[in-house]
Amino acid sequence: MSGTFFINLLINGLIEGMIIALPALALTLVLDISKFPNVAVGDTMTVGAYAALAFQTVGVPYFVLSVGGAMVVCMLLSLATYHFVFRKLARGRMVVSLLASVGLAFMMRSVLQLSVSSQPQTYDFPLVRAWNFNGIRILPSDLWALLTTIVTLLIVFGIFRYTDLGRRLRAIADNPELARASAIRSRTLIWFLWCLFGALSALGGVLIASKSVLLPEFGWEFIIPAFSAVILGGIGNPVGAVLGAVIMGIAQELSIAFVGPSYKIVIAFAVLIIVLLIRPAGLLGMAEKAR
Repeated sequence: MSGTFFINLLINGLIEGMIIALPALALTLVLDISKFPNVAVGDTMTVGAYAALAFQTVGVPYFVLSVGGAMVVCMLLSLATYHFVFRKLARGRMVVSLLASVGLAFMMRSVLQLSVSSQPQTYDFPLVRAWNFNGIRILPSDLWALLTTIVTLLIVFGIFRYTDLGRRLRAIADNPELARASAIRSRTLIWFLWCLFGALSALGGVLIASKSVLLPEFGWEFIIPAFSAVILGGIGNPVGAVLGAVIMGIAQELSIAFVGPSYKIVIAFAVLIIVLLIRPAGLLGMAEKAR
């Protein structure tokens, strides 16, 4: 196998990993602040992907506007699930919210299966040839997806690092009781968090669907890679989630050269297990110390 073949796999893995980083980051933020893993992230991605397809079908002139509309739809959906479900379960045990998110995921998927065609669908994009650099092939759509993901991640990290809103969210994540004692009002912040969860999930769903076909259950397939990225990078660490997603994406694509595409997920999990055996807290996670 040539070096060019491996470079193409590396590029594909980087792009796939960066896209998976969006739902992985959404998972991490909810887990860090609301203290439970929201399994409905995969089906929120699917809703966003179908919403963008619906906007494109009704004649929205630019696809970027369709993507923006899909993000708004998922933001409202996420706010609704928080207000009517997760807010009422916030004082209960984490497993209760986890099971509720599983139920919501199945409900969203069932509604999609009843309301849209079960046949594979694709976005209406013009056919464009890949750029060829001495055998290294890059699709312009892949480059745009990569740039969109990078800009989105920079914006999110900028908000959390340099704005008062982000500092207050970090304060709630670190110590909710102290944040309340410091008169930090959490309601607006939590609303923002869930809007961000919906927006990141929708964008990730659209970008993944733009590279493949769209089915009502396609988002479910990306829950495991997203969760694995969160665990690999270190639970509760947003930068770790992005790093974990990139490593998982590259590991899966490079494994195609050795085991074929059918078993690439096995290699990715092998990488996850090896890392956790060496560093149980994840790559950037902090090991808990016994008192």
